[in-house]
Amino acid sequence: MAEIRHRIGVKGSAAQVYELLTTDDGLSKWWTTDTTGADGMGSIIEFRFGGGGPDFEVIELIPDRLVRWRHSGEMPPAWMGSEILFELDEGKKQTILNLSHYNWQKADEFFAHCSTKWGIFMMSIKSCIETGRGQPYPDDVHIDFDE
Repeated sequence: MAEIRHRIGVKGSAAQVYELLTTDDGLSKWWTTDTTGADGMGSIIEFRFGGGGPDFEVIELIPDRLVRWRHSGEMPPAWMGSEILFELDEGKKQTILNLSHYNWQKADEFFAHCSTKWGIFMMSIKSCIETGRGQPYPDDVHIDFDE
């Protein structure tokens, strides 16, 4: 199984980051503007990128510390069975945010593409907290002509 991992420091509180990961309004500020369904444990969040996109079930929440989702949709097929874990650790000067997207079946070109995009969206979270403006889809950094 393959795993994507990223780590960033954010000049903001864990509560601020947690809100960006657990509400439709927050998620739409950094990942995709077309986000619905974030409503606590057991909810299914629908993320749409120009019509299609992944669905995730919220399977674990520890306020200001941890958010875990399990892929529950059919798209993209490579994400079937994968989970996403966000871990937050608030320090004196910053909150550390660790992302793990794990249980990938293989590390192929799409895996590499998603790893790069996760890095871009992690920076979108950072920007959202530090400047008040993230770069969610469709205004994110595009890395190829198929986006």
